[in-house]
Amino acid sequence: MAHDRSSGDRPGTTALTRRRFNQGLGALGVGLTVRANAQDAPVPLEQFFQNPAFGEPRFSPDGNSLAVGVAAKNGRVQLVVIDVARLSAKVVASFTDSDVSMYDWVNDDRLVGGVTEGDTAPGDMRFGSALFAVDKDGDNYRRLWTAIGAYAGTPRKRDTDDIFVEGAERTPAGELHHTVLFRLNTRTGHFTRLKGPDFVRDWVLDQDDEPRVAVTVSDGKRSVLHRDPRTGEWRALDTRGVYEYAGFEPYAFTPDGTLLVTSRQEGDTTRLHRYDLQANRVADAIVSVQGYDFQGSLVFSQQRLLGVHYVGDAISTVWLDERLKGIQQKVDALLPNTINLLAVPLRGQRSTVSVHAHSDRDPGTLYLFDTASGELTLLGKRMRDIDPRRMGKVDLVRYKARDGLEIPAWLTLPAGGGKNLPMVVLVHGGPYVRGRSWRWDPHAHFLASRGYAVLEPEFRGSTGFGFRHFRAGWKQWGLKMQDDIADGTRWAIAEGIADPKRICIAGASYGGYATLMGLVNDPDLYKCGIDWVGVTDIEMLSTVSWSDLSDVYERYGMPILVGDRAKDAEQLRRTSPLHQAARIRQPLLLAYGGRDRRVPIVHGTEFRDAVQKTNPDVEWIEYRLEGHGWMHVPNRIDFWTRVEKFLARHLGPHAG
Repeated sequence: MAHDRSSGDRPGTTALTRRRFNQGLGALGVGLTVRANAQDAPVPLEQFFQNPAFGEPRFSPDGNSLAVGVAAKNGRVQLVVIDVARLSAKVVASFTDSDVSMYDWVNDDRLVGGVTEGDTAPGDMRFGSALFAVDKDGDNYRRLWTAIGAYAGTPRKRDTDDIFVEGAERTPAGELHHTVLFRLNTRTGHFTRLKGPDFVRDWVLDQDDEPRVAVTVSDGKRSVLHRDPRTGEWRALDTRGVYEYAGFEPYAFTPDGTLLVTSRQEGDTTRLHRYDLQANRVADAIVSVQGYDFQGSLVFSQQRLLGVHYVGDAISTVWLDERLKGIQQKVDALLPNTINLLAVPLRGQRSTVSVHAHSDRDPGTLYLFDTASGELTLLGKRMRDIDPRRMGKVDLVRYKARDGLEIPAWLTLPAGGGKNLPMVVLVHGGPYVRGRSWRWDPHAHFLASRGYAVLEPEFRGSTGFGFRHFRAGWKQWGLKMQDDIADGTRWAIAEGIADPKRICIAGASYGGYATLMGLVNDPDLYKCGIDWVGVTDIEMLSTVSWSDLSDVYERYGMPILVGDRAKDAEQLRRTSPLHQAARIRQPLLLAYGGRDRRVPIVHGTEFRDAVQKTNPDVEWIEYRLEGHGWMHVPNRIDFWTRVEKFLARHLGPHAG
């Protein structure tokens, strides 16, 4: 099981909160208390699908200031800088028609930010994302050159006004060909291109802010190159097929110049390793997580690596610094019902750290912690209206598939628990990604708040659980991957969790595909299906002209992972929902975005037309200006309102 933590009141937190700081943030339009709800009424749907009220806090390098994205009263995200000593807050960047989408410190006094119309559907956008820079007091705002590319990072030494940006060179069809790296001055706007090899897809800068490692892709080969600091020449550390899934992935350089990589090293799961550049080999492991591939982030000071945040069943931290290990213990004692992630300044001796406290029931609460006084100061809640006491409980469960493979799955139950519940089997997209971890999720928790059990299988092919689990999903769309989902559904029935007569399957993207194939393969299990932005024909992924499927993936990835269009043509046809549409007789809800390039809307319209010939109960929704998912808050609310009504209609009145 995952972390089984109660999410009730946190003792002592209110008494430690400084009133004058609450009032300061309240003036910026952010409420810090959960709105009262009648305990016998369902949590309003709108509370689950708003944009977060608070972003992740980021310390200035000296630790004297904290930057954070804060939603104003009009819902737009603005950039706020908090003076840590005075606990005063100031808005330094705010836009009437767009959101601050990212932010980072350039140095102690200056920030860089990204601007995008974050809650606007893609078809409504009048301009794309752009970069800006501003001083921490709000002065010297500058719109940066947007034609260069995306923000790529700031120099580690932070004694400059420069940042790094990455430019994308694309083919005439719009596919990424390679990237180039620039150094951009945020005060003058002047930029210089940094030298590197051809066909670079990823860059890794060293401790001296020099491009030291590059990953290139060309002619189906992927190479990891290293530039010798003495000669300036690039040499290959590793070269193999793009989808060979061996070797190592460069991760970062530590302040002492050590290259860190992730590698399986002949094992099943990836670990974080040191890399010996002299011997040209993967060296000892720094972090390994039992049963999980390494995924995480590094915590640095200017001198050394302090710790590593990593994801097992939940997010955890291993501290290499004894002082921070002690601080973690103190914070955990004050906040015993949550996972508490610490963020620390790059340098400086200030005694304050930030804390992001979250759990399976709590979307996240942000604090400052004074390590000298032991005082916690509340900054705000990420989802201001969500009361953790009213949220369902999440557990990691495991069951055996019919061929014996163990399948992890996430089970979310209503706040009151229960047995023989109506259930939604929620299938993640990708499919070659990890579905989720032990945390609050708006989709699962909304469904649980309406009385449903929610099962989210990490079917074979999902990443994060070792190479064998991933490899077992190759060429298994609609086959063993689908069996894993059905076997999880039958497990939930056998365990007394799910009512066998009241189960619906749902998902987006690949999850939408699996929804349709579930209705085809297992009509006895699922009473209805909900597919949004789902693939309906594998062949169509390659043949639709304005899809964003890359040529590299189509030529080298799909034949290995999904199926070869020529050699596996019969299998791809048998596992095509479009070609099997006449077999789907259950009630169906379909929703697609008119501007989707990942799964163009023709997937939805052709399938809709085919299935309606034999199925009279098909509900169709088109969000004309949306892409691959719902960015616009009103569209999210509209969609999930329809989902709620659809489920209540087909799984019975007791579901609510």
